[in-house]
Amino acid sequence: MTVLDSPPTTAAAKIFNFPRNAWYVAAWDHEVTAKQPLARTVAGVPLALWRNSDGRAVALADACWHRLAPLSKGKLLGDEIQCPYHGLRYNSAGRCTSMPAQETINPSAVVPSYPVVERYRYVWVWVGDPDLADPDTVPDMHQMDSPDWAGDGETIYAPCNYQLILDNLMDLTHEEFVHSSSIGQDELSEAEFDVSHTDRGVTVTRWMRDIDAPPFWLKNMRDKFPGFTGKVDRWQIIHFEAPSTIRIDVGVAKAGTGAPEGDRSQGVNGFVMNTITPETARTSHYFWAFMRNYRLDSQTITTQLRQGVHGVFGEDEEMLAAQQQAIDANPDHEFYSLNIDAGGMWVRRILDRMLQAEGLPAAAAAAAK
Repeated sequence: MTVLDSPPTTAAAKIFNFPRNAWYVAAWDHEVTAKQPLARTVAGVPLALWRNSDGRAVALADACWHRLAPLSKGKLLGDEIQCPYHGLRYNSAGRCTSMPAQETINPSAVVPSYPVVERYRYVWVWVGDPDLADPDTVPDMHQMDSPDWAGDGETIYAPCNYQLILDNLMDLTHEEFVHSSSIGQDELSEAEFDVSHTDRGVTVTRWMRDIDAPPFWLKNMRDKFPGFTGKVDRWQIIHFEAPSTIRIDVGVAKAGTGAPEGDRSQGVNGFVMNTITPETARTSHYFWAFMRNYRLDSQTITTQLRQGVHGVFGEDEEMLAAQQQAIDANPDHEFYSLNIDAGGMWVRRILDRMLQAEGLPAAAAAAAK
């Protein structure tokens, strides 16, 4: 990993395009069933998701070969999906196996089938070149199903470009202003931070030493250490992995007990897990979870944390929707960057390189809505 000397200074696209040669989360694993298909659009590609008789998740293009009727409105019949319009059947490879009123099946009757990997409680889909779909490149979210961590999450349908969500997560100083009643505090914008990057990842590290714990973290400290009072050392370590997964290592520990040096035993540690799937240029599926490594057996804490983070992210959702509306209302206005945007600008540079490799411009077409 190389240390950042100066952030990229190129103009930031307001409506960012999305690469297709990448793994995106299409759904939580429990959302994809053998009972009925699930419709989900991933990186501009409408999909019908379902499970075959072996329990394997399948992703087909959501359009019948015959008249483009959405397969997601059809029926599941064992290992096949039946079109709701004229009854054509398709197997998990997307090949038609049955046509109405004829025995001969047209050999061209095929709908695209997309590579699928189930990992970390999610169903990941690759909608680009299938020859490039390497399961080993699924972004690391191991805390999601590790026995050393407990937690849960939700999905936000965000009415904004996916890059706006990445910008939001790469710079957490907005917590001071958007989340002042829960996790925000003045020390966020006052603290120094370090940025480092690789070809496909960016890390932003911020420590705040000997400060008061904000309400959210004070409650968590008291869940683990009843009656806790006093100052804390707080950390935020943001890990981005292309194209759109961000794990945020967060927590607080009793001040002066060695957390910055690696001893977090006198604190509480969580990971805010985020992976964002672009739907269109202006809509996104935002999958998140909060995982913790303490009081693992407490469903009460899991539920309280999910509800608490739900409230925090609701404030983000409101701001992101308003930001997208302002972008659309001011098409001639440029984006500008501050020092706090360094991590996000490196994310944009990585995505720009991925888009260039696919022959795509960084900015999505202005007319796309």
